[in-house]
Amino acid sequence: MSESTLKGKGTSKGLNVHVRRTIAYVVLILLSFLCLIWFYILFINSTRSNSGLKSGFTIVPGAYLVQNFTNMLHGTVPVLNGMLNSVIVAGLSAGLCVYFSCMTAYAIHAYNFKGKKAIFTFILMIMMIPTQVTALGFITFMGKLKLMDSFIPLIIPSIAAPVVFFYMKQYMDSNLPLSLLEAARIDGCGEFRTFNSIVLPLMKPAIAVEAIFTFVSSWNNYFTPALILSTDKKKTLPILIAQLRSADWLKFDMGVVYVTIAFSIFPVIVVYLFLSKYIVGGVTAGGVKE
Repeated sequence: MSESTLKGKGTSKGLNVHVRRTIAYVVLILLSFLCLIWFYILFINSTRSNSGLKSGFTIVPGAYLVQNFTNMLHGTVPVLNGMLNSVIVAGLSAGLCVYFSCMTAYAIHAYNFKGKKAIFTFILMIMMIPTQVTALGFITFMGKLKLMDSFIPLIIPSIAAPVVFFYMKQYMDSNLPLSLLEAARIDGCGEFRTFNSIVLPLMKPAIAVEAIFTFVSSWNNYFTPALILSTDKKKTLPILIAQLRSADWLKFDMGVVYVTIAFSIFPVIVVYLFLSKYIVGGVTAGGVKE
C-alpha cells in the first residue's frame, strides 16, 4: 500500500472524527438549550405583571420582580412556611430513605440466609405498585392512627423505597467486595460499626445520587401531601402553588404564581449544585458490575 493511500486514509479518519465531534457538540448545545429555555421563560414571566402576562410572551424582562416577590411574601398564602415544611419533609425523607435503603441492600448483599432471593424479588415487585392504588387504604390507616395533618405519614413511609434499595444493591455488587467485610469481622469490628464506618463511606457517590433524586421527588410530591395535610401552615409548597393558581379571579396574579414557582425550585438547584459532581460517577459505577 502506497504512502499516499495511507495518508488519504488517515486524513479521512481525521475528518470523520471532526464531523462526529461537531455533530455531538451541536446535539449537546440543542439539548442544553431545550433544558434551559424553560428556566429563562420562568424568570422572564416572574418579572412581569399579571396584565403584562395576559398580553403575550416577550423575551425582555419586566420591572415587577420586586413587587411580585413582595406580594408573594405578604399574600394570603404562607409561602415561607410552605418552604420550611417542604425542606423538613424532603430533607428527612431523603436522609432516612438513603440510610435505611443502604442498610437493607447491605443485608441482602453481605449475608446468606433462607429466602434471600424471594425477599429480593418481593421488594422489586413492590416497585410495580403505583402510589395511587394504595392511597385509599393509606389514608384510612393514617386516620385510625390519628396521624392526619402531620408530617409523619410523609416522612416515615419514605424509608421503604424499593427503587433506592435496588440502586444501592447494584452499586454494592460492583464496588463493595465481601473480602473487605470479612477482614473487618476478623479484626473484631461489629456489624453496625462495619456498616457505618466502612460501608457508608464507600457508598458516598451512590448516597449522594439517591439523596438528590429522593429529595427532588419528595420536594415535588403533590399527591400524598394534598391528601394528608389540611392546615395552611403545614402545607408544602406544591399545595400552596396549586392554591395560588386556583384563587378567585379577582385575587389571581400570575406574576406572583411565577415568582412562587421560581422561589420553590431554588433549593432544588442549590442541592444539585452541591452534589452534582457525584451524579456521573455514582450512576456509572452503579450500572457496571465487574
